[in-house]
Amino acid sequence: MLFQLSLCLSCTYNFGMNHYKFDNNLVMKKKTMKMTILAGIITYISACNSAKQEPTAGTVDKEQIKKEIQAKEDEYATTYNAGELKNIGYYADDATSYYQNRAPLIGKESILDFLKSDLASNSNKITFKTKEVFVSNDGGQVVEIGYFQVVDSANTTVNSGNYMSLFEKRDNKYVCVRDMSASEMPVQ
Repeated sequence: MLFQLSLCLSCTYNFGMNHYKFDNNLVMKKKTMKMTILAGIITYISACNSAKQEPTAGTVDKEQIKKEIQAKEDEYATTYNAGELKNIGYYADDATSYYQNRAPLIGKESILDFLKSDLASNSNKITFKTKEVFVSNDGGQVVEIGYFQVVDSANTTVNSGNYMSLFEKRDNKYVCVRDMSASEMPVQ
């Protein structure tokens, strides 16, 4: 480019009468170069600033998901209260449950074994109430915050408190992968 520019300048100087012809070519080349650079800069800037597509708010129905999670809690309570704990599809195989005053229960089998041993020693009934759900943008994960209550055969509250569960959607169904609870009853 620099060599061409110096060649054009020397041609203009040496040929005198063709001064305007070479000068016009030089001006055109400069304008073309400036326009090309400007177009490149504009293209680069617009490519870097392209807006990211946000998921639309209508794709995830939070209230419907809350009903779905509450139905899972109701099924869990009904099965537990019936005294036969079968695979209700509540926990994922790799679930971890954090019960109070004990080490975490890791894996669905470990959780079910704990619940079966608990069933053998009491006839209490449990209920769950989903208070809030926090749903990921794609609906693939849900954090549930809820309330539980355990009553004895005389319908007297023996335990109550709050819980938090993390659900993931697997095979088009929500399964619990983590949960924990905290009693609001005084320690005895």
